[in-house]
Amino acid sequence: MSRPAAEVRRVIKAYDVRGLVGAEIDEGFVADVGAAFAGMLRDEGTKSVVVGYDMRESSPTLAAAFAEGVTGQGFDVIRIGLASTDQLYFASGMLDCPGAMFTASHNPATYNGIKLCRAKAKPVGEDTGLAGIRETVIAGVPSYHGARGQIRDRDVLADYAHFLHSLVDVHGLRALRVAVDAGNGMAGHTAPAVLGTIEGLELLPLFFELDGSFPNHEANPLEPANLVDLQRYVLDTGADIGLAFDGDADRCFVIDEHGDPVSPSAVTALVADRELAREPGATVIHNLITSRAVPELIAQRGGTALRTRVGHSYIKALMAQTGAIFGGEHSAHYYFRDFWGADSGMLAGLHVLAALGEQSRPLSELMSEYQCYAASDEMNFRVNDAPACVDAVVKSFESQTVSLDHLDGVTVDLGDGAWFNLRTSNTEPLLRLNVEARTADDVDRIVGQAAERIAANA
Repeated sequence: MSRPAAEVRRVIKAYDVRGLVGAEIDEGFVADVGAAFAGMLRDEGTKSVVVGYDMRESSPTLAAAFAEGVTGQGFDVIRIGLASTDQLYFASGMLDCPGAMFTASHNPATYNGIKLCRAKAKPVGEDTGLAGIRETVIAGVPSYHGARGQIRDRDVLADYAHFLHSLVDVHGLRALRVAVDAGNGMAGHTAPAVLGTIEGLELLPLFFELDGSFPNHEANPLEPANLVDLQRYVLDTGADIGLAFDGDADRCFVIDEHGDPVSPSAVTALVADRELAREPGATVIHNLITSRAVPELIAQRGGTALRTRVGHSYIKALMAQTGAIFGGEHSAHYYFRDFWGADSGMLAGLHVLAALGEQSRPLSELMSEYQCYAASDEMNFRVNDAPACVDAVVKSFESQTVSLDHLDGVTVDLGDGAWFNLRTSNTEPLLRLNVEARTADDVDRIVGQAAERIAANA
């Protein structure tokens, strides 16, 4: 059955499938996506697809419909049931088969979606399969007249935990009290298996009940308001560290013992430090809004730093091309070569816990080594004429500018460690501003000047 092109294109996006349940995504639609996905894989030698899903009310039903679409094309389905996104990537890597994860990550409860990957967790994006799947669903999936595939269940949670522990040595750490805010998302499922089994670690759970209605706060720790509960919990419990995960638990945010957030750039630098100690001279990737402290540390440790545009597809592609050992984004996505190049918030969290537990200093002192600069949060400005705003801002800094580059939007280097990046959103009429400098006063000055020019030209 063919489907209206505009409706399909609204839901099958550049990196994943995502939309409103009922209005945009239903069982028939995801069955077609499953069938189209299987059709795409037919000449790739694979015979099975692994399927997992998050805690949203609609996820089990949609995952079952997707499985029907896949098996109707003669492929087998391995159901792993409730899973985090990185647990699905683990299953794809361990079982050497393509995968589908049903989740809308941090989006509200009314949304759902699918993250697809090929065998060994290789990403499926616009240029690597999603465009073809989209066009197949629009045209109508061709009928398949062979035997149906089979569905079988497999629990991989213990294997996933064991594999993460094989990548980060957590033996012999000092006693730690670790507060974890799962946000009613999938970390409530994976954290007990991964963190709760570490000797000497006391797990202090917050909002571990799986509930896709997100009754306590949005499962999006990138928004400061969603960290407030964990910050208070760390102080109330006297925890040594706090970890916050998003809905599908592929991103991890860190809170120190004072209740202060740790910059994801600092976490990137810490993990890069540890990985380079293990493999001197390796390549580490960071995106262009990550702190300059990251490439500086990589160079100091004898590694090679590679800079990419913002977006997971760019880091994953560059990791595959270069064999980079690690990649980090300021959005708290962390990618590991030894995790099939995929991202895992839980693995990044293990690195931070190991670094903390291997020495005696509190987390705030440990992380001060990796936080050399002051930075703004990413700020969004709604504008009508983004190019005019960008031109006006760049011109206003002309006398202070050392260099410009246009890798992603425009990055203006102001010298002495100060810089800012302005880039447009791909989906909304927004300009995104990131600023870094030596001091908070310098950051405020740059933000004020940029914001004034944007407002005057919006």
